[in-house]
Amino acid sequence: MIAQKTMPSAEYSDAELVARSLAGDRDAFSRIVSRYQTLICSLAYSRIGNLGQSEDVAQETFITAWKHLRLLREPARLRAWLCGIVRNRIYKSLRREGREPAHAAESLEIVQDAPASEALPSEHAVSREEEAILWRSLEKIPEIYREPLILFYREHQSVEAVATELELSEDAVKQRLARGRKLLQAEVHAFVENTLRRTAPSPAFSGMVLAALPAGPTAVAGASAVGKGAIAAKQGLLAAWFAPIIGILGGITAHWLIIRAAPSERERQVKKAMFISVWVFVLAWCIPGLQGMRALNHALEWSPRTFFRAMAGFWWIYAMVLATLSVVVFRRVAAIRQEGGQSSGTSDGAPRPPGVMSWIVVVIGVHLAFFSWLIALALWANDRAWAGLIAGVMLALAVWNLVGVGGKKGVTGARAVAGHQALIWGIILVILNCRLETWAASFNGISVVEMRRLLPVCTIPLLSCALVAWVGLLLVMTKRRVPSGTAS
Repeated sequence: MIAQKTMPSAEYSDAELVARSLAGDRDAFSRIVSRYQTLICSLAYSRIGNLGQSEDVAQETFITAWKHLRLLREPARLRAWLCGIVRNRIYKSLRREGREPAHAAESLEIVQDAPASEALPSEHAVSREEEAILWRSLEKIPEIYREPLILFYREHQSVEAVATELELSEDAVKQRLARGRKLLQAEVHAFVENTLRRTAPSPAFSGMVLAALPAGPTAVAGASAVGKGAIAAKQGLLAAWFAPIIGILGGITAHWLIIRAAPSERERQVKKAMFISVWVFVLAWCIPGLQGMRALNHALEWSPRTFFRAMAGFWWIYAMVLATLSVVVFRRVAAIRQEGGQSSGTSDGAPRPPGVMSWIVVVIGVHLAFFSWLIALALWANDRAWAGLIAGVMLALAVWNLVGVGGKKGVTGARAVAGHQALIWGIILVILNCRLETWAASFNGISVVEMRRLLPVCTIPLLSCALVAWVGLLLVMTKRRVPSGTAS
């Protein structure tokens, strides 16, 4: 019996240790703790960002596991069971404190002024200042890279051990470690830069120097050119924010003019109802809807892969509803104009079609509504080349619309407008298939290769094909059939 108790824990499988623990062998459970303490403490620290609290959560995890060990139906899956418990304890701890882990780091000034507390077991060589600097460097790194990075150094730089603990392949661990190191380097650089900026001399310093100057001649310094790059960057960011606002205002103005220029009261009412529905849906989906998705991500603690797939579905539904509304508007207007061409007296005093200036405003507004958000995405991703290309395509299509579609009236004009809009939708889908993956990677600070692991490369093309198929099906289902007896 003594020889068995002194055996290294590695000689026992998880299932054997669980069985011994259920029989009341505390030494067996101690071996479970020794085997997984680094993993559980590291997972807790990766989310909480405080060494003391993370060890408290880890202790609660093992105590909970001891109390509920009989509920473990598959002892061989002990590691996954413990990971589930610790993630639940982390969530409860953060919810109890009402905070986010990314906002948990204390400022160095507060840390320096705070009284020293009793050292934790893991802090025998770590001061509070060092802990604050450590978390300041790690907090902004996505959890998918932070967890393996923390485990790697706590597991004596063993890729194999990290792969085993996180149930990943060694290649996946190496890729995440490489990306994590790059992000860590960038965060340390930003931390140092921001700290040095805050410690720069204040305006009061120059006042004291001027007050101490002796009387004498003064020199006027020339204007400095420093900061032009920063100004240009701010201008690009402002353009990215204003582009969708301009598009919304342009689109609403264009639709208002289109409603006013409808040749009959019936067509005006249909267009008014449809356009109001479109803009209410667009604004509600893009603002409250997007915030709701982010809230769900936070509440349900989705993995990065789940979040990206959910967002892809979210925007696909958005495109599908917009396309459906566009087809409905086209079919309704075409039907009304066909009826108006077959009977007289349907104009009921409606205003004439828009003049040249109004038509120009309509064309500009519609094209801004279609393309401004794409330009904004390109600018946010710092992809200025594609932002310029999209703006050029928008301008070319607008000129073509003015020249080729502006002179067509009635049913023919409606079909020409619908054909032009179909072309615009096709171009938008091509742009998204070419660049959305790169833009999404830029937004999240990851490489395109990593983006493809989170969102398979076939996702956007498949959703695009599904959208085109849906529109085709709608056009077929809503096609107006002319009665055979009406043909002349």
